[in-house]
Amino acid sequence: MQLYLDRLHDALAPYPWAYTITVLSAVLLVAWLANFLTKRVLLRGLRQLLSKSPFGGAQHDHGVRLEVIPRLANVVPALVISAGVSLVPDLPPQLVRIIENLCQVFIVVTIAVAVAKALDAINRHYEQRPQARNKPIKGYLQVAKIVMFALVAISAVATMIGAQFLHIVTGLGAMTAVLMLIFQDTILSLVASVQISNDGRVRVGDWIEMPSENADGDVIDIALHTITVQNWDRTVTTVPTKKLLSDSFKNWRFMSEGGGRRIKRALQLDQRSVRFLEPDEIERFRRFIVLDEYLDRKERELREWNAALAARGAEPVNHRRVTNLGTFRAYVQHYLRGRHDINQDLTLLVRQLQPTESGLPLEIYAFTRDTSWGVYEGIQSDIFDHLLAILPEFDLRVFQAHSDAPVEVRLRRLPDDTGAAPVAPVAPHAAPPLPAPPDDD
Repeated sequence: MQLYLDRLHDALAPYPWAYTITVLSAVLLVAWLANFLTKRVLLRGLRQLLSKSPFGGAQHDHGVRLEVIPRLANVVPALVISAGVSLVPDLPPQLVRIIENLCQVFIVVTIAVAVAKALDAINRHYEQRPQARNKPIKGYLQVAKIVMFALVAISAVATMIGAQFLHIVTGLGAMTAVLMLIFQDTILSLVASVQISNDGRVRVGDWIEMPSENADGDVIDIALHTITVQNWDRTVTTVPTKKLLSDSFKNWRFMSEGGGRRIKRALQLDQRSVRFLEPDEIERFRRFIVLDEYLDRKERELREWNAALAARGAEPVNHRRVTNLGTFRAYVQHYLRGRHDINQDLTLLVRQLQPTESGLPLEIYAFTRDTSWGVYEGIQSDIFDHLLAILPEFDLRVFQAHSDAPVEVRLRRLPDDTGAAPVAPVAPHAAPPLPAPPDDD
């Protein structure tokens, strides 16, 4: 081998730097071949080995193969270049040392990143266990990664400046108090940025709501010290990055990814309009196809209940009967179940809330499939348009306070002794007249 190198050197002697460039190209070619063989041969064998291993389920094995092993494979060409650059003749010693140091730093950083990805894969594999909910290890693994990357950074600096690792650590230990005092905000922001990037709690494009900072809109930029939020009124709010760790905020991204946006609105019903239904009225409600199943089931249930009461000799007043409000609730439930724009896989409720002086709230709790703002508001409006219009069919009224507008007057005929039918103005929902005070004797 040395004989061939000597012959090549003699042949290229008339050309300055030709031999140096040739040897350097050979080193780079060997590094490329080593990288090619490692990823095409070694990685393929390791993948087959992992696929047969009892330790790697599909997700765990996938994470190790795609994140950990390829990064470790990048160490091989760096080792070849680090070992071969010293064989290149006529290179300045300073350049050789810099290249060797850079290769060492690259190797250390690559191994650290691979270890970090392995820790992430371990965490994902652990989270599949039942006890992971009560005993998470993600925080401990994050602390381990922070310590590891801090040591890697110190090692890289020591390698590049040619100093001892322990000397750098000792010097930093003496200056820790001063550095934390001067760069307190920067350090806190850096830690917050690392935390946010690792757990993905905030990303560019997320809709976040943070009342303490008057922020309610989309995240348009994430920097080291601040996160910029464009509010819905087109103003811009800058939130310190560290606030996302210390203060609470709401991220609506998970609502979009969850496949449903919540409708939570109530109709205020007039409690005086709630009443029992007569048999002929129940038959009339069978015009609504969606109520057939409810009315049949209710009829069987009430017949069995009332028959048991009659056998005990209970008065009819104790019998259970169908109400117009219960029938309306069943109608709304079936109406929402029949809408394709309502996510049927998520919670769907039609429930009564605590009655107040403003009426009896009948709340709709459901989720739309489309989470975009305009479509969501349109679906919600369509639902309540229909419910408000169908209410009179159930002889129910919406409760609303009277305003100072002119009172609508209806005419009601009053019989008299002569057989005539004079008309008298009556205000709707008017209270009965107060009795006349007694005459003084």
